Amino acid sequence: MPRLIFAAFLAFATTFAQAEVIDIDNAELDKLIKRGVPVIDIRTLPEWEETGIISGSRLITFFDERGRSDPAAWLEKIKPVAKPNEPVIVICRSGNRTKPVSQFLSQQAGYTQVYNVKNGIKGWSKENGPLTPATQSIAACRAAKSC
Repeated sequence: MPRLIFAAFLAFATTFAQAEVIDIDNAELDKLIKRGVPVIDIRTLPEWEETGIISGSRLITFFDERGRSDPAAWLEKIKPVAKPNEPVIVICRSGNRTKPVSQFLSQQAGYTQVYNVKNGIKGWSKENGPLTPATQSIAACRAAKSC
């Protein structure tokens, strides 16, 4: 009986525990991409065009060019990409914008496995991480109204 009570308590506590944001480097990013964990690129359209993107990443801007955001609307756009109980990777230019976005996902939106790319696309590119032109992805996200 004590084991059953302990198991029930553990399940209850796990359900309501907030996840910690996990800062990752490029090696871990590469491993997670290969495992199929979705990458959400929160940068702006000019940034995607300038550097290119990680192939397969979802382009969903969080902060506009003026630094404004609509977290509730953004959250609705990422739900089809990753549910709160699924792992998700968040990337920006240098890792500065993704930190608060990752914390939002973890602490307010209930996401349990949030990976923050600590050096962003600049770090990925600097270490020769593969990038692809953003043209097709931008067209697709515009058509779906998800950019």
